[in-house]
Amino acid sequence: MDGSRSEGDADHSESRGGAGSPGSGDAPESGPRSDAARERDATQGPADPDINDLLAKLDALRDTVDEGHEREEVRQTISLVERMPGSAAFTTRITKYTSRDMAEAFVGSVLFALPLLVEGGVFEIAAWFAAVTPVGVPVLLLAHVGFVLVMTAGLLYFADFRQIAISHPILGFVPRRYAGILLVSLFTSAFMLALWGRLHEGDPTGLERISRVAVVWAAAAFGAGLGDILPGESQGEDISELDLDFSG
Repeated sequence: MDGSRSEGDADHSESRGGAGSPGSGDAPESGPRSDAARERDATQGPADPDINDLLAKLDALRDTVDEGHEREEVRQTISLVERMPGSAAFTTRITKYTSRDMAEAFVGSVLFALPLLVEGGVFEIAAWFAAVTPVGVPVLLLAHVGFVLVMTAGLLYFADFRQIAISHPILGFVPRRYAGILLVSLFTSAFMLALWGRLHEGDPTGLERISRVAVVWAAAAFGAGLGDILPGESQGEDISELDLDFSG
């Protein structure tokens, strides 16, 4: 009797240990569940998504669709999300680049360039740029132009005034808003110097004339950038999709 009872108890203990042991039954299922969880995380995105995550997904989707009407539908969806109550993107995010943005950049250029047009210091700086030309290279003028390019890029994309989306860059790498601000401000600088008789005053050399434009351009580019982005996203037709990519 004792032997049979011991064997029965042993069988019962083994059955309980087999059902509850960590190495059996449940263990093979944990692997598939982990894989499924990882796949679900990859498809669903961040654990705590917000509106910016949704807008990033929509931006990526807009860049993948080919048909014009499909891009327009995605753009309308983005605009709808940005206008949702409580969306910070309504005041901080800029996705479109319109002709009104170019007009705002022009106004900003004029406002910042005007004080320099009556300053004789522009002539002195231009003469200094033209005078420092080791081996015939105007190194200070080139450094100044590089400063304008870097300053404008920093103002637009690194100063955090606005979150500016880049879509359909020219030649695949030049943002259209960046190029537009630089060109509008450069045109404004040259035009106003010529209009006010300051470009040719004193019979300067050709390099001095270019330097005068470059000096005013620094202030005009800064004003154009602020005039474009500070008011926020402009209404109107988006011109960012004009085909200016000649690389293909």
